[in-house]
Amino acid sequence: MGYRILVPSYTNAISTIEFDPQASTISVVSSTEAGHQPSWVTQHPDDPSLLFAGLEQTEGEVVAIKYDSEWKGEVVARISSGGADPCSLLAHKAELFVANYSSGTVSVLPISTSPPYFLADAPTATQLVGSGPNAQRQESSHAHQVYTHNTLDGVELLVPDLGSDKVWRFGKSDDGSWKIRGHVAYPAGAGPRHVAAHDGQLFTVLELTNEVAKYKFPLLPGEPQFVASAPTVAKAPPSPHNMLASEILVPLPNETFPEVLVYVSNRNDPSPEGDAISIYTAEMEQVAEVRTGLNHIRGMTFGGAGDKWLIAGGVNGGGIAIFERVDGGRQLKKIATKPDLKSPTGFLWV
Repeated sequence: MGYRILVPSYTNAISTIEFDPQASTISVVSSTEAGHQPSWVTQHPDDPSLLFAGLEQTEGEVVAIKYDSEWKGEVVARISSGGADPCSLLAHKAELFVANYSSGTVSVLPISTSPPYFLADAPTATQLVGSGPNAQRQESSHAHQVYTHNTLDGVELLVPDLGSDKVWRFGKSDDGSWKIRGHVAYPAGAGPRHVAAHDGQLFTVLELTNEVAKYKFPLLPGEPQFVASAPTVAKAPPSPHNMLASEILVPLPNETFPEVLVYVSNRNDPSPEGDAISIYTAEMEQVAEVRTGLNHIRGMTFGGAGDKWLIAGGVNGGGIAIFERVDGGRQLKKIATKPDLKSPTGFLWV
């Protein structure tokens, strides 16, 4: 049985690929022209054939794309993202959350499974405020991800802000709007990029210091507490360097992979074997560092039965690679590659 995967990119297209684990092959099924740099995609929770993509550009846009049974897509609507360079999107129930990196804004759009798909003329945007000591990267707030975290009384929206060294915690007000309720603070200059929450713990990849940090993460109004951190590679090049951590994933434990493990990708590693994906226990012990042959891993995603497979891509070289989780998930084995797919930035298993 093959798997279909959508691949957004820093080109103008979103590719649909098929991965055949038995033959260890990756093939391109179709390509959808979406606009300038459609770097992130998310599915509507009530209609898996309807997707939303962010066009990462100064005048940020979001497009709605409708796919047919063969996973060939067509842009059916577009709207402003409410900021500059939308880099992360998440469709949740009847709302679309957007993180606009350069403007430091978080947008919310009401969405529908039928035309016109966007149920407002413009998004509601919240301006984040803050800065950090890194003059080149932290001159202002930079929203880098939108991530939902289930709580006992609903859903919390988490927004890592690379510019202010905070992860903002949004909650829904009685009037239906999303408001900042608190934040997680990180050391000055750390640059939180992406997060993953599991069982009362928050794991954060810190882009500017190449670290992964673990915090106790109680429900609001409880205060998060730092637990531990670790470097994202065992031997980073001497500072200053252009090596940056990127994605963090904590797949849910299951019968095949019962251990809680944390996976972190790195970019621009000078090693001839390419960028590394590092694997940690929940206690922040590094158990593996897997060389990928990829250059500038911006995104990676688990998929398939039991999250058996991990796909990753190199924006600046190497195309895409798919790995099988082995040794209980503590190691990765490369299964298939497609080196000619250009500038992949993320993945969605469909």
